[in-house]
Amino acid sequence: MLLVLGAFAVVPLLLPWFVSRIGARAFYIAAILPIAGFVQAAVLTPTVLAGDIPFESYAWIPSLHIDLSMRMDTLSWLMTLIVTGVGALVMVYCRWYFRGKRENLGQFAAVLLAFAGAMYGLVLTDDLVVLVMFWEITSVLSYLLIGYYNKRAASRRAALQALLVTTLGGLVMLIGVVLLVVAADTSSISQILADAPTGAVVDAALVMILVGALSKSAIFPFHFWLPGAMAAPTPVSAYLHAAAMVKAGIYLIARFAPVFAIAPPWRPIVVALGVFTMLLGGFQALRETDLKRVLAFGTVSQLGMLTVVLGFGTRDAALAGLALLLSHALFKSALFLVVGVIDRQLSTRDLTELSGVGRQAPVMATFSIIAVASMAGVIPTIGFVAKEGALAALLHEALGGDAWGIVAVSGIALGSVLTAGYGIRFLWGAFSTKRDTAGDRLPDTEWPDPPMGFLVAPIVLSGLTLVAGFATPWLDKVFSPYADTAPASTPGVAPVAHPAHLALWHGFEPALWISLGSIALGVVVFWVTRAWRPAKRLLPFTAADAYNGTLRVIARLSVVTTSLTQRGSLPVYVGTIFVVFVAAEATALLASDDWRAQLDAFQTPMQLFVAPIMIAAGLIAIRARKRYTGVVLVSVTGLGMVLLFATSGAPDLALTQILVETVTLVAFALVLRRIPSRMGEHNASVWPVARAVLGTAVGITMALVAIVATSARVEKPISERFPDLAYQLGHGKNVVNVALVDLRGWDTMGELSVLILAATGVASLVFVTHRADTLSRAISSLPTGAIRTRRPLVETEEGVKPRGARGGPMAWLVGGQRVRPENRSIMLEVIVRILFHTIIIVSLYLLFAGHNLPGGGFAGGLVAGMALVMRYIAGGRYELGAAAPTDAGRLLGTGMTIAVACAVVPVFLGDQPLTSYFWEATIPVLGHVEFVTSTLFDIGVYLVVIGLVLDVLRSLGAEVDRQAQELREAQASGSPEEVSVP
Repeated sequence: MLLVLGAFAVVPLLLPWFVSRIGARAFYIAAILPIAGFVQAAVLTPTVLAGDIPFESYAWIPSLHIDLSMRMDTLSWLMTLIVTGVGALVMVYCRWYFRGKRENLGQFAAVLLAFAGAMYGLVLTDDLVVLVMFWEITSVLSYLLIGYYNKRAASRRAALQALLVTTLGGLVMLIGVVLLVVAADTSSISQILADAPTGAVVDAALVMILVGALSKSAIFPFHFWLPGAMAAPTPVSAYLHAAAMVKAGIYLIARFAPVFAIAPPWRPIVVALGVFTMLLGGFQALRETDLKRVLAFGTVSQLGMLTVVLGFGTRDAALAGLALLLSHALFKSALFLVVGVIDRQLSTRDLTELSGVGRQAPVMATFSIIAVASMAGVIPTIGFVAKEGALAALLHEALGGDAWGIVAVSGIALGSVLTAGYGIRFLWGAFSTKRDTAGDRLPDTEWPDPPMGFLVAPIVLSGLTLVAGFATPWLDKVFSPYADTAPASTPGVAPVAHPAHLALWHGFEPALWISLGSIALGVVVFWVTRAWRPAKRLLPFTAADAYNGTLRVIARLSVVTTSLTQRGSLPVYVGTIFVVFVAAEATALLASDDWRAQLDAFQTPMQLFVAPIMIAAGLIAIRARKRYTGVVLVSVTGLGMVLLFATSGAPDLALTQILVETVTLVAFALVLRRIPSRMGEHNASVWPVARAVLGTAVGITMALVAIVATSARVEKPISERFPDLAYQLGHGKNVVNVALVDLRGWDTMGELSVLILAATGVASLVFVTHRADTLSRAISSLPTGAIRTRRPLVETEEGVKPRGARGGPMAWLVGGQRVRPENRSIMLEVIVRILFHTIIIVSLYLLFAGHNLPGGGFAGGLVAGMALVMRYIAGGRYELGAAAPTDAGRLLGTGMTIAVACAVVPVFLGDQPLTSYFWEATIPVLGHVEFVTSTLFDIGVYLVVIGLVLDVLRSLGAEVDRQAQELREAQASGSPEEVSVP
């Protein structure tokens, strides 16, 4: 089981490649993995029947006692067969549904298969915390699947709605899980159920867990997201919203109900909301004219029924509930796939536009009738067996005087009437010959026969409802072990004389008459509502309106909050931060009566030389009236820190500091091009005295904090052990680098995230209309011969191309010819051309030597970034595109992925996150070679830093250049108002 789960994590990564090669036929390959999971579960059936429950476990986070444990009891076995079996058939169906399409198809196939894997893990895991992880993974993946048609606003809204609702429920459930795990002192589901805790805390935990389950399974008041999710492709609706995702909440209810149904809050929530949802969904299904929405609201109704039956918590209800769970997965997924065939062939799902399809598609119509018969509970389908069993179990509780039993059986009976009504409405709308208002027969809708492979999945699923009906005695034997875990009846109700069993015929018992009566009344309901054209809504508001209203309130509240706190004044922001800093730190300092101060005049003679220069530069910067002068003077203080670091035994810090100062100076210079050169030219500085007082207060406060903090130590600092730890744990002699990528790797990963967010934020401010980086695409078509022969570039209708061998001066850089003549320096181009590759090699040396010598990924990345800065300054934005013909986002993403992988991979190997591994060997010629996996983490840092510098150059440099050029051209043409420049 763990092996199959691992395959589900890896194989989806390969699917985009297969789709790019063979198109939609790649879904055949995708189906192999669910088939393997199905076969494995089928092979384990005798073991499950014998009660020898298969169990596999792998210690994942030992410190928290969280394991990747897989346990296949009866309930998990059934859910595994549904998830993998229906999943495999849907994959085969996708081959035909998406034939001829390739846009985003590789991503769709990968996400769909990954979702199947997440559901596989969810229904088999025995660890409640891991279940929550799989739970949230399914929410994220369903968001991507529902929003497959991402260019449609309706799809994006539906995907976001489903994500917000299910994630909100999942967060509430997480709190409940934490409370339950703490109360039970274990996260093992089987152990929690074997020795169930009780009490007020457990009751509160159960309520929160039910919130998550009900939101996932679209139970009122969370029901509205599922009909909206019909914006997804039909295979998604058939799999996620009939057989898999919505079953996750039902599965969780079924898992806990046999033990926790007796808890005070359980039945009132489960039965009341389940019955109301069944009636609400059934009623709304009768009002819809879109076949897919008829099934969507029908699914909401059936999920309500499943919640009531499986959540009731008695032995007979549990037995009927598993049969109902199986039947619903079969008939509802079959009907969704039938709608997909109709939609794909006719490009419509409106039942008012369809007429006479049944005569032209008799096979599809026949198996649709079988599926609807199972849904309505017609003998000899599995739906009939499940429905009769549920009615009999709940009727016994009702006759025994249980109030919730009365509510449950009454609701199921009324809901069954509506189920039969909208089931017949579906068949009538999809296949019957219709007449107009005058009674004349409408012309038949022309039906192009689909490929037979397109019908395989719905035919198999529908046919299985009949097969399962006749296999009822065997299913009874398989399902009984799960049912036997529940009590025979609710407290206060006498248990039945003989436990119920599943069968096609129990005789003329009350449950049979209720079932037959509901079908008969359903026919009447359909006949009365067949031509019903109801108003858009019966109540002034719906659950969807409440959801949209909540979002609007949140948006308006955020606008009000932002308008009050974000005034657009940088001095106000900085001043507020400094005032809070001074007030908080001064309060802490004054509140303490235990001050120690241990001051030295200086530690090194260099401090006596550098400190006055830094102080003088700071004071002169205050009086500077030109922005660039102020920036340069501020950089002097940073360069002074370089000297202090270098003379204090910190060459790594000195190297990093000088590189950071250089890159920062470049970034400032790029920004200063677009703002007035003199300070106060547009807006003069205000409150100069207050600013001076505040600045002085900040300086004094920071100095006192430094004095008190450095003098307050009473124990030896841990840093004294860092040299030994760096060598013993990180196998490196450079303490700074080993600490960054090994001993304090989590901090570094957080800093990488901040860098990526900063780069994204800067780019989002500069790239006005879109975030896409078009510069690399504009330069990527340049022939490499232009670089080798140094031919100048000219603009043609096809883009930028090199001029012929004759004509024009030689260009040392490809983009040099695009630089304006007054800004071009041939000497600079020659120097950059000579030094660029050498600097890149130096950056690589710093990267790989940093584990034992000064350097590392951060310093190496900054050096490589400086090489890109040189190319940009010498050759302009097109030269930058030639130097780095890739999007900055790819470098940022690749680097972060490598860093995260270094944290995650050791977890799967049974170690702590970010654990480093060390190899050493003696290789001929090279000699003794050592390798530490933290080097890979350093490579991730290297790529992120290069991506950051490139993003800054692309946004503050190349993009600003492009906007300035457009502005000049627009001004030359006399229409400057057409240009959008931030």
